[in-house]
Amino acid sequence: MQKNYFDRVHRWGILWNIGALIMLLAIPVAISANFNAWPELSTLWSVLSKLMLLYWVTAVIEVITYVPMLGAGGTYLSFVTGNITNLKLPVGLAAMENANVRANTEEGEVVSTIAIGVSSITTTVIIAVGVLAFSPVLPLITAEGSAFKPAFEWVLPALFGALGASYFAKHWKLVPLPVIVGVIVLIFSPTMGVGTLMFVTIVAAVLGAFVMVKKNWL
Repeated sequence: MQKNYFDRVHRWGILWNIGALIMLLAIPVAISANFNAWPELSTLWSVLSKLMLLYWVTAVIEVITYVPMLGAGGTYLSFVTGNITNLKLPVGLAAMENANVRANTEEGEVVSTIAIGVSSITTTVIIAVGVLAFSPVLPLITAEGSAFKPAFEWVLPALFGALGASYFAKHWKLVPLPVIVGVIVLIFSPTMGVGTLMFVTIVAAVLGAFVMVKKNWL
């Protein structure tokens, strides 16, 4: 039963990710075909060659990082719907924590997939309503000098701060090392991508936990 479930998850996950990739590429192709304005291959390659060096590492690291935390189904769904770091990852982790299940179990797999699926639907509905309702006033409350502008700049730190606080309180011995490593990395590489930085801090946390277990500190 378990094998059949994961076989279906991987089969449909691969198909939907390929389908999403084709749709994303189809948009610029359709625009170019409609206006008969195709980019020169030399120019396109000069841009892509630089971007690929940056993003292929991040892409591999994000897969290695997200799969153990979100499970196979949650990861496939997150990569199709996007906004993983800001929304899908916190939603999946919070749902599994509230259900008291682990990501690498069958229960955690199901909870994570359902939570991310529901969040995707909810986000789409909320964004549609928000765009229609707030589009007239949004430029005013996000403009320079607006009293609300600082709040919009701190939405993401507030989200991860609230999510991380519960984990820090439960596993406070594991917190200092990855935080210190993350700060040091950002000092020497302030433009490092979030996915790469997350992978570095996770490796630091795992290694730190391994040493602490060996030393009987945990």
